[in-house]
Amino acid sequence: MAKNLNKVSSVGLIIALGIIYGDIGTSPLYVFNAIISNKVITEELIIGTLSCIIWTLILQISLKYVILVLRADNNGEGGVFALYALVRRRKKWLVIPAMIGGAALLADGIITPPITVTSAIEGLKEIPAIRALATDTIVAIVLFILVVFFLMQQFGTASIGKLFGPVMLIWFTMLAILGILHLTDDLSVFKAFNPYYAIKFLTLYPNGFWTLGAVFLCTTGVEALYSDMGHCGRKNIRVSWSYVKLCLVLNYIGQGALLLANYKGMLITDELKAALGINAFYDLMPHWFIIIGVIIATSAAIIASQAMVTGSFSLISEAIRLNLWPKFKIRYPSDERGQLFIPSVNILLFIGCTGVVLYFRESSKMEAAYGLAIVITMLATTILFANYLVLKRVVPIWIYIFLGFYLTVEVSFLIALLQKFLHGGYITLMLAGLMFAVMYIWYRSRKIKNRYIEFVRLADYIPQIEELSRDKTIPKFSTHLVYMTSSVHHKEIEHKIIYSILNKRPKRADIYWFVHVDVLDNPHTCEYTVEHIAPNNIIRVVFRLGFRVEHRINLMLKQVIKELVANKEVTITSRYQELGKSNVAGDFQFIVLEKYLSHDNDLPFFEGIVMKLYFYLKEISLSEERGFGLDPGFVKVEKFPLIVAPISNLNIKRIYDDVPDEKSNDEGES
Repeated sequence: MAKNLNKVSSVGLIIALGIIYGDIGTSPLYVFNAIISNKVITEELIIGTLSCIIWTLILQISLKYVILVLRADNNGEGGVFALYALVRRRKKWLVIPAMIGGAALLADGIITPPITVTSAIEGLKEIPAIRALATDTIVAIVLFILVVFFLMQQFGTASIGKLFGPVMLIWFTMLAILGILHLTDDLSVFKAFNPYYAIKFLTLYPNGFWTLGAVFLCTTGVEALYSDMGHCGRKNIRVSWSYVKLCLVLNYIGQGALLLANYKGMLITDELKAALGINAFYDLMPHWFIIIGVIIATSAAIIASQAMVTGSFSLISEAIRLNLWPKFKIRYPSDERGQLFIPSVNILLFIGCTGVVLYFRESSKMEAAYGLAIVITMLATTILFANYLVLKRVVPIWIYIFLGFYLTVEVSFLIALLQKFLHGGYITLMLAGLMFAVMYIWYRSRKIKNRYIEFVRLADYIPQIEELSRDKTIPKFSTHLVYMTSSVHHKEIEHKIIYSILNKRPKRADIYWFVHVDVLDNPHTCEYTVEHIAPNNIIRVVFRLGFRVEHRINLMLKQVIKELVANKEVTITSRYQELGKSNVAGDFQFIVLEKYLSHDNDLPFFEGIVMKLYFYLKEISLSEERGFGLDPGFVKVEKFPLIVAPISNLNIKRIYDDVPDEKSNDEGES
């Protein structure tokens, strides 16, 4: 499928319209409404902001993402974590912008459904007969749509997903037509194509720079261009963007012309908006078309929300594989590529979206919280892509130009958006901060754990393990005993595994299997290697899995053993005498070593806090055995302390009965 998507096709273009452009495509619903709020409509305001919108679309989306960033594909896959996987071996600190970008994108997934659906439903107020529609009624309608929307996630979008493309094609065509109908309302808007008016607005218009926060809303959802590259293909995205950009620009120009023609010189207050039903987008429609327009807009808003929710599922899935997020249960509702469902994340998104709707209630108030998340993700992508350019040996001067220009632009947007921090922007930063904290704790705790894992040479213990396997005085624990090991080097093994086999309770088995999972930077790799450490007695299997491949070790190991048996490399027939005569396969037992934080740990204060939070997250996440895709019926969990204070560090002194206590006094106190 990926190969087909590398070619431009009508199917690929329709898929791109349905999957990628929902969020960007619905931005005309609220961008100009945010710009004109509490401002006097003047030619300087409309043409200046319109010029900013046009050149933001050109520089941020067309140049940065469509032309440049889409080049950084990880075997056809894109997104902030796919980009991080390409560059993570260059600098260890790059995990921080990757986590920040991923956390901000998740926060954006919570903000997007409420603002897009609410903006669409508020179009009902444009109908004269129901202009006084209560806000509570709109909130109730939005909440009902969100409840149904999130309930439907568990069934996947394989069937209704086929409608997304045609619906979005209708939406974008409608945007273009509505814009064209009003181009002649005021022809001065065409001056906006000259960047001079954008620069003039930002430098001379009173508080013009701070209006960038509203202008930036036209780029929301741009990360989907990159994140969903694996679904649509680079060429299909680039070709479809040409049509999408044309439709968006025509609609924005139409809105600008209409505002100048009808409201020039007026101060657009919230009260005036409510009284006259002023809505820069819905005013483009003739009255007879508004209900149809609201239905189409709501459909587009739901598709935009679906794109963000699906993207959030994919993002969490990648973070889990890269050990940046606790393991959660992942379901696959259909066989369609990229179709997955994470119940816990779905609940988290639903609670977040519901909270946003109930807190803000109106789309105009949600705009303050919108945009901050996506500009943070943009900054993270800029930093990671600059490092990708270094890996590709691009001439340094071009890297510095790219980095300097886009950091300047995006930091400017960030500063402008921070103006709305107290008006709702803090909600976005709180959500993103919470997501980042989870990622950082999970990542940092792994680094701490690795410091305290003791590895030993496996060769030193092979004779003892072989003798144990032959010692019939010890009851057989299992025919095949399987341990999951984190050791990267085939000559080493964790000391706790050796302790589990030889000391804790000697575990006699016919064949010992040591299984290691190596998560690769490539997204879809699925391969394995086998090393016979002791023929037909000790075998090491290494699975090399891409960061988008589900860990189903139970089934994968069965497939490996089946191939080994077919090649006569191993015998799995039971070595119990009677069962062996009947060619009965031996039983398998998996041992999972689960760590806990010892009360005697000797960690520094900060690391102690991190580890306590880590073990709390571990309690609510998927267990080790389920995370690896093991059958719980064949798994035994053994608990080991993570850290025990070394005996040499304990200040214990032996005393003898015939040696008087040096600290004793005449009163018998010591």
